[in-house]
Amino acid sequence: MHNPARRASSALAGTGDRPQVWQVSNGRVRRAGMLVPVWSLRRDGTQGIGDTTAVRELVDWAAECGLGFLQLLPINETGVDHSPYNAISSVALEPSLLDLALIPQLNSDDFVRARGEVRPEVFTRDLVDYPAVKKLKRGLLEVAFGRFWSEERESEQGAAFTSFCKEESGWLDLYCKFRWLMTLEGNCETWDLWSMNYNTAQKAEAWIAEKRAARSAEIERCLAFPAWIQWIAYTQWRDLRAYAGSRDVKLMGDVPIGISFSSADVFFEGQWFDLQWSGGAPPETVFKDDAFAVRWGQNWGIPLYRWDVLREDNFSWWRRRIEKLTEVFEIFRIDHILGFYRIFSFPWRPGRNAEFLTLDPEEAKARTGGRLPGFKPHDDDTPEHRAANLAEGDEYLRMVLEAAGDNKVVGEDLGAVPDYVRPHLLAIGIGGFKICHWEVGEDGVGIEHPIPGTDYEECSFATFATHDHPPMALMWEGYRSGMETIDEDAREGARWNLRVLSEFAGIPLAKDADAFPPYDEELQWKLLTALFETNSRYAAFMITDLFGMTERFNVPATVGGANWAVRMPFTVEEMGRRDDLKNGAEKLRILIHDTRR
Repeated sequence: MHNPARRASSALAGTGDRPQVWQVSNGRVRRAGMLVPVWSLRRDGTQGIGDTTAVRELVDWAAECGLGFLQLLPINETGVDHSPYNAISSVALEPSLLDLALIPQLNSDDFVRARGEVRPEVFTRDLVDYPAVKKLKRGLLEVAFGRFWSEERESEQGAAFTSFCKEESGWLDLYCKFRWLMTLEGNCETWDLWSMNYNTAQKAEAWIAEKRAARSAEIERCLAFPAWIQWIAYTQWRDLRAYAGSRDVKLMGDVPIGISFSSADVFFEGQWFDLQWSGGAPPETVFKDDAFAVRWGQNWGIPLYRWDVLREDNFSWWRRRIEKLTEVFEIFRIDHILGFYRIFSFPWRPGRNAEFLTLDPEEAKARTGGRLPGFKPHDDDTPEHRAANLAEGDEYLRMVLEAAGDNKVVGEDLGAVPDYVRPHLLAIGIGGFKICHWEVGEDGVGIEHPIPGTDYEECSFATFATHDHPPMALMWEGYRSGMETIDEDAREGARWNLRVLSEFAGIPLAKDADAFPPYDEELQWKLLTALFETNSRYAAFMITDLFGMTERFNVPATVGGANWAVRMPFTVEEMGRRDDLKNGAEKLRILIHDTRR
């Protein structure tokens, strides 16, 4: 094991240059990366949330450290729950993540005025205040658009906007109608609660056509506003992708398996979706924060796909979704890739979860017409069903790869994984996830040990945690606390995890089986070193793990609170300037160099 705390060599220290990008024997590049949600970033001048300029600053910091990619999670527009995995559009980007200072139609007085209308703590608090931030930014966007619409429609910029609208009309026209109707409903995306005048696609099209006939110029302006925002958004993110590429830092995003029930896609393109079932995940022992999830599973509320109907159209909806992502990201992760093979589904929407919490299966069936949660389209209960799930999943994922082109794809293959999934993902060229302390094998006497990272498949993605898991410090100390519980199974589980983590990191085990050390800086860097020494093409840690933080980005099966809202306690600029933060960055730079990433 290398010691990342030692002094940097003269060839590396203080140069400000990106360390050499090392290649493994087969010519492929192994990259080190960091998971950091955009919203969590701070910089001077932001409006209470991370933005594209904060990401640009982070790209510079990453390049200085030698990081090869930044994992940013989804950036599609969100609804009232602010979850990036429950977007209101498969294509539209989140406006609150834009740097509005880059919009020429705004001036400093506009920002002073807008900030004065918001409580000062919105800009400094530890959690994103989404209602306040979105209201602030939307107000500024309205001001900017008003000036653009009245003064610049005939300019070169106006021509560029018109060209964007024509090129993107296949999705943009429907999205703009949906977004305008949302505005009429107080920015509520829950379309099944909208006015009876337009609460279905057919009625909405007729109602909008009627309004257009009576007030053509007014309605044209209303529909142009969300289109203009998306033009700005795609311009900023395309520029950011190009800039990151110039620094040899790849931007990595996410493709959620589903799309929100309350989305423009489901409302206007309902032919692609089965609304009778609600996708999710089966019960697991890992996440115990929600009684319903423990008993029944996680009910995400996402509609299922009508894959047979999508196939008739050559999967145009999915192709469009992936192709638009490639304009922003060079790498992307397919969230819950298992859902392409079969997905655990509920015959009720999440709003009814409490009703079913205490029911037994027979009582539940009495309320659902005989249906119970289970895998769709088939369970893996027969050879025929397994073969069908496998063939269909491969078909859909080959289509995704075709749409992705030269962009790299990895799959989040965690949870209840059928034994056929991972071999087939590898066969078609999609690397899976390696949660290092979950990758174990038995020795000759039946004792489990971590699989050496040098044995991981080259195309895999190695990490200790996803956005759904606790940071390393919280995870380690949580296991140590678990060893104090009176529950014998919980104690043994905690001891097992600590032993596997210790073995993976090369930490000598104490003679006393319960004598695991507290989490400290030495332990942190041993774990990171072991991670980077794996054979995986990608090895990533969460930003919280670099700086010893314990805040979580998301707790699965829970809603609200700090989920999707945690902000860093420092700015990106401070990461390269403050002595305590610079120390972590310098150690990281040396580690990347020493592990040839």
